[in-house]
Amino acid sequence: MATPAESLSLENDQPLVIAGQSYNSRLLVGTGKYKDNEETRLAIEASGAEIITVAIRRTNIGQNPDEPNLLDVIPVDKYTLLPNTAGCYTAEDAIRTCRLARELLDGHKLVKLEVLGDEKTLFPDVTATMEAAEILVKDGFDVMVYTNDDPLIAKRLEDIGCAAVMPLAAPIGSGLGIRNPYNILTIVENANVPILVDAGVGTASDAAIAMELGCDGILMNTAIAAAQNPVLMASAMKKATEAGREAFLAGRMPRKRFASASSPIDGLFF
Repeated sequence: MATPAESLSLENDQPLVIAGQSYNSRLLVGTGKYKDNEETRLAIEASGAEIITVAIRRTNIGQNPDEPNLLDVIPVDKYTLLPNTAGCYTAEDAIRTCRLARELLDGHKLVKLEVLGDEKTLFPDVTATMEAAEILVKDGFDVMVYTNDDPLIAKRLEDIGCAAVMPLAAPIGSGLGIRNPYNILTIVENANVPILVDAGVGTASDAAIAMELGCDGILMNTAIAAAQNPVLMASAMKKATEAGREAFLAGRMPRKRFASASSPIDGLFF
């Protein structure tokens, strides 16, 4: 028998759909910064994630046959791979990296596009991002695009044809949490494609807040990999993502300036 909370979730929610594919998990995770492939495997399993992002320029997925292959711990028959263009600072490099991923993964079309502006902040170069997105979409890719938290830019990337828009919550790897919640909320309210927070999540409460704002999902790497116990943090992030989603579906109580008794005072027996 389902509990009331489970009934509400099952009745009102829909799976996350990206580029026509449905996913039960709304948490997407990366593969960088772990101490080894075994820790990577355990953390991914604990997260419950179904989409795993891989930095093509930094990770061996078969292009270096003499090195450990990440695909040995994230088999493609179990997970959806999301090749990303981390480390690219021009549209040309990002486009080239996506095409390499398509070749290495037998025609794989789903990619995460990020074009960085500088090495210190790792903020996106929005102009180059839009240029690359337009070319990649025309080339048949399903583009999930990393961008800043500007609602106007998010809408333009959707109009270009991106499969999902992924605004940052804070700088990459900062762990600062959701710095501009109202920007994220505006992006979500105006979107007709999935919106996933990408970058800046530091702990489970950050993940819950992102989901409570109505985001369709979250992508994270450093928040898990840099934790003292990455596997345990991955489990915490899974639960926080689910709890935040359920809270969004349930609808929070309105904020009030003054107290309101939990138990009514009318009709008290004296």
